[in-house]
Amino acid sequence: MELLQLKYFKVAAKYEHMTRAAAELNISQPALSKTIARLEDDLGAPLFNRQGKQIYLNEFGKAFLERVNRIFLEINEGILQVQDMNSPEKGVISVAMTLPHIMTKFFGDFLKDHPHVRIKHKQASSSEMKYLLENAQIDLCISTSPIQGENIEWVPLIEEEIFLSVPHTHRLADRKMINLNEVSDETFIGLPQDYGFREVTDKFCKEAGFTPNTAIELEESWVIQQLVELGYGISFIPNLSILRDSTPKTVRIKINHPVCKRTIGIAWHKSHYLSKAAIEFRQFSIDFFKHSVKNYYL
Repeated sequence: MELLQLKYFKVAAKYEHMTRAAAELNISQPALSKTIARLEDDLGAPLFNRQGKQIYLNEFGKAFLERVNRIFLEINEGILQVQDMNSPEKGVISVAMTLPHIMTKFFGDFLKDHPHVRIKHKQASSSEMKYLLENAQIDLCISTSPIQGENIEWVPLIEEEIFLSVPHTHRLADRKMINLNEVSDETFIGLPQDYGFREVTDKFCKEAGFTPNTAIELEESWVIQQLVELGYGISFIPNLSILRDSTPKTVRIKINHPVCKRTIGIAWHKSHYLSKAAIEFRQFSIDFFKHSVKNYYL
């Protein structure tokens, strides 16, 4: 049994289609079929149920795929470890986080002291982050809700308050604090419903006794505040989205009831290899949120 056979099987299992798998592998479809057939002969059992060029993993294939994935995971971990041992001052860090307003300062501060480190960022939801950690596709993630799973460590970094953002001409603009039910009849501008922050703010509204009229939904959070400034509605805004020098002409109002806060934390998989650079980035993240973040945000 050869490693190349396992690679071909892994790609075939990914697509469950011989022609598509062969195209990714840049080989002919007959060559792929023959390789899979030899692998099945070696194992003494079929791995797929076949229907023309479409193939489906059977119970043998599903069980074998779990083992093959572990093999390639260990190989990739070994490559990372050797590369790290050879060049500990360099390294590549893969990070997932959903705090767009903070990334420039956050990554910038780290790279000042680690100019030779490369950072690969992935945008992902909390559920996607868990999958990426479990499959060693990222080293670390910074999430706005806890990530739980076997061998996943999640450490709180900071508790972030969430404010109400209104136009400076709004009837409540001169208020320092409100109860959330005071805006139950207002038009809201927010993220789509499948976003974590939207789930959190909808929960706050439910606690206040109403369902928000979110008339405008946008994926770009920076556009939301511009529309609030223009008077098209009001929105929720987390504290770390409020840069000292770039806030639009809107007013942030503290919410007295219910308590509107979320906890930001950092997570990693305890069984996966972390390079020296990734370990240093993890410690930098803890220190940044504990000491430095208040220098950039209101």
